[in-house]
Amino acid sequence: MLTAAAVCPHPPLLVPELASGAAAELDDLRAACVAAVAALAPYDVLYVVGADIGVHATSFAPWGVDVRVDVPEPLPLSVLIGASLTRGRPRSFVAVDPSLDSAECAALGAELAASADRVALLVMGDGSARHDVKAPGYVDDRAAPFDQTVRTAFAAADWPALRGLDQSLADELLVAGRAPWQVLAGAATSNATAAVEPTFTAPYGVGYHVAAWTWR
Repeated sequence: MLTAAAVCPHPPLLVPELASGAAAELDDLRAACVAAVAALAPYDVLYVVGADIGVHATSFAPWGVDVRVDVPEPLPLSVLIGASLTRGRPRSFVAVDPSLDSAECAALGAELAASADRVALLVMGDGSARHDVKAPGYVDDRAAPFDQTVRTAFAAADWPALRGLDQSLADELLVAGRAPWQVLAGAATSNATAAVEPTFTAPYGVGYHVAAWTWR
């Protein structure tokens, strides 16, 4: 059963060696992610879950610096950032097909939660990449309400709200986290306790959510 879960974003700039002169700009975000990951113990198995988008690699060389990660095979960026955050820990990696619908994601989450007595999930996912004119997808007025819905769901541990996120709208808003978040929703039960205070920022026009919960 699921006993702990955390949500983090996956911008390459979370890796200090990739951030270069901009490293300090994400210090608070890095610290929040470290705190969320620290809240995951104890567990029997840890899954790092992220969307299977883009190039696969065992280091961050495709993103500018050859910083290697202790992974057994090439992984997409979302999962590779999660692997970097959990360096040295035993864990398994789940790259989620972003075309899976809510029910399919939830079924995968339930399967992961049933795989051991104490399961932890580190769920990697960015919010909308359309928050302002400098964002990768330019600006879309629907981005802020969408990420506010996600933020409210995380704050209330409202898993049905996460399962109800609109897949088509998420795709239009360039939301990389939709499928992984719905995997979490399928794994979770209702009696969650917040382990860290959920946060949301959009420093480069991309929504970054951080949160963590525990279950008895």
